Amino acid sequence: MKSLYTRVVLVFICIVMLSLFAAFMVSTWMFEEQKQNFIEETLVKDGKTIIEAYQANHSAELGSFVHSFAGLSIYRIQLYNKSGSPLLEEKEPMHVEQSNIKQVLGGNIARSVDTETQGLPLVGVPLSVKGDPYALFLTLSKQAIEKEQESMPWIHALYVLVLFIGSFLILIAARYVVNPIMKLTEATKRMAKGTFDSANLPMNRRDEIGQLSVSFHEMAKELAKLDQMRQYFVSSVSHEIQSPLTSISGFTKALKQKKMSEESRLRYLTIIEEESERLSRLGQNLLQLSYLQQEQHPLKVTKYRLDEQLRKVVITLEPLWTVKAINMDVDVEAITVHADKDQLDQVWINLLNNAIKFTAPHGTIRIQAMGKAHQHIVSITDSGIGIPEDELVNIFKPFHKVDKARSSSVKGNGLGLSIVKQIIDMHNGEIHVSSSLGTGTTFTVTLPRES
Repeated sequence: MKSLYTRVVLVFICIVMLSLFAAFMVSTWMFEEQKQNFIEETLVKDGKTIIEAYQANHSAELGSFVHSFAGLSIYRIQLYNKSGSPLLEEKEPMHVEQSNIKQVLGGNIARSVDTETQGLPLVGVPLSVKGDPYALFLTLSKQAIEKEQESMPWIHALYVLVLFIGSFLILIAARYVVNPIMKLTEATKRMAKGTFDSANLPMNRRDEIGQLSVSFHEMAKELAKLDQMRQYFVSSVSHEIQSPLTSISGFTKALKQKKMSEESRLRYLTIIEEESERLSRLGQNLLQLSYLQQEQHPLKVTKYRLDEQLRKVVITLEPLWTVKAINMDVDVEAITVHADKDQLDQVWINLLNNAIKFTAPHGTIRIQAMGKAHQHIVSITDSGIGIPEDELVNIFKPFHKVDKARSSSVKGNGLGLSIVKQIIDMHNGEIHVSSSLGTGTTFTVTLPRES
């Protein structure tokens, strides 16, 4: 009973048995009355036929004439005179109520039931001979009843045959229904072991199982992507951590040497300090990214001036762009937004910091902000080295770095743009990037406007 296939088969067989039983009962109930009426009408018709045959042959004696019909037909026949006495000898006496006899002698047709013949109809037809009334009663003979009963086992056998054939078809149909579920079960077991293979699922079906298979296939694809991202994430974190740890370990061992100049010692300590700070930034960014990816992360929404926020970010990073003599062009409209100010601070700092890092000395960075009917648009454009077109789709992934950004002169762990994308998504906004090598890059952030 633990098998779904067994349960489906047993349920279907029970349904077939109940259906057959219900059909038998309903058909018996529906046709019993019709059968009774049909037999009664047949008996009346045959009774009148006997009377008409006798009336066409006046020379025959009534009793012997009717008796001859009783021996040849499937009926039991009895004839009563005007005093209500039976005129024919019978092996099986017919039980007729006197009231029915009187009714027929009075010229009416009587309809009754012979309890001795298992409730079969009993009819009486009036007959007049030379002015004397007679009553002709007919019912089925026991031989006819026995023949009917002999056919009943065949009917029961037919029901059993229907049950057998139906059960066999159910076995096949249930296998057809359960087989896709068994395939889904096997695919689930493979998925639990880390194999995201759903190629054998019945996805061409248009029923609920087909829809379930398609949904399972889509889930398997997404889980496979997540597994790849997890592996990539672990590999990237390991690489980002291993590199500074190797430097720290190597220079720490070098400091243990006794013969070392003060200049070399300070240079080694500076490198160790920088690598430690790099590890600290990596840890902070990982914690922030994990915090932002929590589904229940709340936004501290306030109303403030976006243009003033952008100007403050430019002033905050002034030491970075002035040392490279970068021309900072700020063109922002007076815009009021409803957003998490601290989170958007992180967005503008990360984007502007990247623009400064990849812009050559004496280059230009342009910041624009404008408000439209349903949204606010902020763009940050630099005249830096640009990003290859095939890299644009991946720049928001954690730890992704463009090849030209992998020089030791450019600091970063590849998490900044991932954090930016997560914050923009939380604000129901969008971020797009356009770039070409040698001419610069533009990041465009769109935030919904409060109604």
